[in-house]
Amino acid sequence: MARKTKQEAMETRHRLLDAAEQLFHQHGVSHTSLQDIAQAAGLTRGAIYWHFEDKAELFNAMMERATMPLEEGMSMAAEASPQLSLAELRWGLVNVFYSAMHNERTRRVFEIAMQKVEYTGELQPLKERKLSAHRDWRAQNQAAFDHAVALGQLPKAMNTRIAAIALVALVDGLIHQWIMDPESFDLMQVGQASVEGFLTSLAQSGSALLPPMSAEERARLGQAGICRRAAQSHAE
Repeated sequence: MARKTKQEAMETRHRLLDAAEQLFHQHGVSHTSLQDIAQAAGLTRGAIYWHFEDKAELFNAMMERATMPLEEGMSMAAEASPQLSLAELRWGLVNVFYSAMHNERTRRVFEIAMQKVEYTGELQPLKERKLSAHRDWRAQNQAAFDHAVALGQLPKAMNTRIAAIALVALVDGLIHQWIMDPESFDLMQVGQASVEGFLTSLAQSGSALLPPMSAEERARLGQAGICRRAAQSHAE
C-alpha cells in the first residue's frame, strides 16, 4: 500500500473528527463506538488507530479543533501579556459567548462537552482534562485580579481567589443555561452585562449589602427543604 501524503493523512484525520463530532452530538459519546465513527467517515477502524490511541484521544482532538468550553476562548487575549488586564479578561469571556452563539462547530462541541459525555470508564481521562482546564482558568482569573489589585483598580482587601472561583461559576452557569435553552436569552447581551456587572461590583469598596449570617441562620442550614424547582433543575 502506498504511503499516504501528509495532506491525505490530514484529510483523513478531519474526516474522522467530523464524523465523531456529528455522532457524539447525535447519540452521546458513550453510545458511539469507534466502529460507528469509522463507518460514518467511510474508513476502517485501522484508520482511527493510525491517528488516535483511543476514543478519549479522539474526543480531545475533536474538542481542541473547535473550542473547549472556557479553555481556549481566552488564548488570544492571553497572548497580549502574561497577566490579563480586566479589559482583556472581559474580551476573552465575551469572545466565548460570541463563539457559542455564532459558530456552529463551537456551539455543537459545547453541547457535547456539557450534555453528552459521561466521565466514566474509558472516558475517565476526559474528566481530568476538564478539571485541569478549570483550574487553569481559575488561576488565570486570579492572576488578573491580583494584577488589578496591584494597579489599584481593585480593593487590596479583596479575596482574589474567591472572586476567581465566582467568575468561573458565573460564566460556566450562563453557558450551561443557554445551551439548554438558547431561545431563553441572548447569550452575548446577558453574558457581557453579567461579566461587566461582576467586575464592577468587585471594585466597589463600600459597606456590605447584607450583614454576616447570624449563628441562628447558620444553625437552620439544612433543616428545611431546598427550593423544589432548583432541586429539580439541578437533578436534571
